[in-house]
Amino acid sequence: MASENTRTKPSPDTETASENTRPSPKPRRGRAPVDLWGRWAAEQDTYLVSLASAPLSAQTRRTYASKARQYLAWLAVAETDGDPLGTVEGRDWAVRDYRSHLQVVLKRRPATVNSALAAVDDFYIRRGLGPARALRVDLPDAAPRALEPRAQVRYLRAVDGCPSPRDQALALVPFYAGARISEVVALDIDDVRHSARKGILRILGKGERVREVPIHPKLAKVLKAWLDERRDWPGQEGPALFLNQRGDRLSVKAAHDIITSIANRAGLDDGITAHVLRHTFAATLVRGGTDLVIVAELLGHARLETTRGYTRPTAEDRSRALDLLTTDE
Repeated sequence: MASENTRTKPSPDTETASENTRPSPKPRRGRAPVDLWGRWAAEQDTYLVSLASAPLSAQTRRTYASKARQYLAWLAVAETDGDPLGTVEGRDWAVRDYRSHLQVVLKRRPATVNSALAAVDDFYIRRGLGPARALRVDLPDAAPRALEPRAQVRYLRAVDGCPSPRDQALALVPFYAGARISEVVALDIDDVRHSARKGILRILGKGERVREVPIHPKLAKVLKAWLDERRDWPGQEGPALFLNQRGDRLSVKAAHDIITSIANRAGLDDGITAHVLRHTFAATLVRGGTDLVIVAELLGHARLETTRGYTRPTAEDRSRALDLLTTDE
């Protein structure tokens, strides 16, 4: 059987013709929108129509749409063998080349590469070609990124210094309840349940699975402050827990920006997101000796193996291990 990377190369004439008939790729930086034209724009539009009715969360649809757009933009300027959108063989070669492009040229992390491949698979499935035969990138055997204790204190102090009760509550739900950002903005007022002795946060997670997480005293305090202020906001009669200035439900992007802004004020590294806070929640419980079954229930994990990832060593653990070595200084 031929290996994954074995292929029959096109003739030199074909390669020359391709070079003369396709535009040169433009350098891109940051997260600027990707420009598509002609056939590629039409392919994206068709995909968006099929994606709109898919049984996926709104955040997953947005992610798939963005990553499919990036793939099509790459296809538009790449030298690929066969028809990457019309044949199984052309699909496989193109996706494997794209995987190499993400790893070697763009130097994307393994998890980012695999996320892009998942979106590309979805794109091809909805075209009727099925997922590409392209191996995923091996992930490093390390725990998910979480804030170290000192960084946690800096984050909490930045939250305390935030003048908005809404933003304070929003920033602490992932930290104290382990909620995903899509789950945070989906919360309704009725999902915050207080009793004389304790509070419960009802979270609707992936696969429409509902879980109940005890409300930490610190979270209970900021939630009460926000609910008191919310009575004076536009749209206060609606069900959404977190509102924007127009009185509509707060969007995932707006919630992400709020958390990022607070993390920046705390002087933390770039890339502190709600998911890092969720990982911090999980890692703190696991390292504190909490039973993995309980942590899995609190996080809404369908598989215990996913939760077990928090028992793996972190980069900081490895660095501390090297500090034990003897030097002559």
